[in-house]
Amino acid sequence: MLVMTSSNHATVRYGYKASAEQFPPRQLVDFGVSAERHGFDIVAVSDHFQPWRHHGGHAPNALVYLSALGERTERVTLTTSVLTPTLRYQPAVIAHVFATLGCLNPGRVVLGIGTGEALNENPSIGIEWPKFKERSERLAEAVALIRRLWTEERVTFEGRYYRTLKATIYDLPEQPIPIFIAAGGPMAAALVGEIGDGFIVTSGKGEDLYHNLLGALGEGAQRAGRDPAAIDKFIEIKVSYDHDVAFAKDACRPWAALALTAEEKGGTEDPIEMERLAEGAADRAHNRFIVSDDPDEVVEKIAFYVDLGFRDLVFHFPGDDQERAITQFAADVLPRLRQRWG
Repeated sequence: MLVMTSSNHATVRYGYKASAEQFPPRQLVDFGVSAERHGFDIVAVSDHFQPWRHHGGHAPNALVYLSALGERTERVTLTTSVLTPTLRYQPAVIAHVFATLGCLNPGRVVLGIGTGEALNENPSIGIEWPKFKERSERLAEAVALIRRLWTEERVTFEGRYYRTLKATIYDLPEQPIPIFIAAGGPMAAALVGEIGDGFIVTSGKGEDLYHNLLGALGEGAQRAGRDPAAIDKFIEIKVSYDHDVAFAKDACRPWAALALTAEEKGGTEDPIEMERLAEGAADRAHNRFIVSDDPDEVVEKIAFYVDLGFRDLVFHFPGDDQERAITQFAADVLPRLRQRWG
């Protein structure tokens, strides 16, 4: 299997993950503003209809959030990580929304998408959760329709899942909006290689998986006659850095659901049940995160992903005190990252 790598001298950008599952809308906007002020280059927001936990969870709308954040910031890239443009959002609606976001924030918008989670799609529209094959087909068809709506007028589209009739988006940004696609397995990664402008993954899942995903991405790109190196590589890196390492470890507990195996989750769609299951995994929540009080150790662990070719590094801080996390990371870790990779 082809494994892709890139030069360590390519430009690396550093981002902040705005966790919509954890914070209310106004506070989440303030965190995004703070991230720009502290030198981050990207703010990526998750898109949840329902959070991972019922008590204390949140789920502000990502589209509204990006619009608000754009008005209070000047330079950070604004992106979803990730949104599902196939079920509760129709692709023509997403094409319209992101075209407007692009007009309001020229050159600053990326559409990050994925095949979705039952937790968000089933409760909001009351469907039977489709198998992966259908979700993948829907995603590919949605991307094709979105791109036509961004480049053509009076688009009549007759797909297997979506239709439009003489549809036109009248306000389009001068700079095209890239479409980044998330993938957690080789089949999905191959699809990204075929149609995506960028590739999105999350950290902490085992070294072999990333080699397999990047290999599949490269093979998909080659089948489509594309250059794999031209596809941007974006990764959410889960980091809990603090001057107090015990505090850093404890800060991971709200994200215990990430420590659950697929068998433990068992297709759970109810935040109350997910919260109950996560309580049993709270003591291992930190296993998905880089947990440290040593900035050099954090940089070395991040280096693994940079060496694989990832250039958009978006940091997910787990704790409730996000301002503390942003401030310490920006003061101690960001300068070391920029010194090493620019």
